[in-house]
Amino acid sequence: TVYKKEKYPRVLVCCGPGNQGGDGLVAARHLGMFGYKPTIYMPKPGSKDHYKRLQTQCDNMKITTLPPSPDTDSLRTALSSSDVILDAIFGFSFKGPIRAPFDVALPLLTESGLPIVSVDIPSGWDVEEGNTTGVGLNPRVLVSLTAPKEGVKGFTGRHFLGGRFIPRTLEEKYALNLPQYPGTDQIVELPSLESSQKL
Repeated sequence: TVYKKEKYPRVLVCCGPGNQGGDGLVAARHLGMFGYKPTIYMPKPGSKDHYKRLQTQCDNMKITTLPPSPDTDSLRTALSSSDVILDAIFGFSFKGPIRAPFDVALPLLTESGLPIVSVDIPSGWDVEEGNTTGVGLNPRVLVSLTAPKEGVKGFTGRHFLGGRFIPRTLEEKYALNLPQYPGTDQIVELPSLESSQKL
């Protein structure tokens, strides 16, 4: 655990309207089950039925969701009472430019100075090219799902891989070169860019 609940109990879970936001809602639910105090920032809720069901599950757990709003007042307030940010806004299908309300929200997340954990790929990064525009988030921690994306090869923070469920045939077909997971763990820390450059 990078951010233990004893020191970082208040997690602002930032969700976009797509599948990435759905991952954020699942994370919020699990964080609540593990004793954290998540708050969901979701200015544009997803319209798909499964997204709405995930939101209902969070509601049933009494996880606070900030009311959708085009302004950033509630986001600013939430940031001032949070310990860490979970970024689940944009996923691997993201193509710029960043549109409202996220064009204002992303800089606020960065300016908060809070540690950021991104799910799969940092919001604002291109899945193949990375943060080429410079407007994407720069998290301290990245949790890649299934396999690291091409665009994060220059990421220098702590990098974890979650989901040891890729069949060997797919791993070999796409030359994924996935690491071994210890024991029955579902997550593994990948070597940092800095430490691999020292080798």
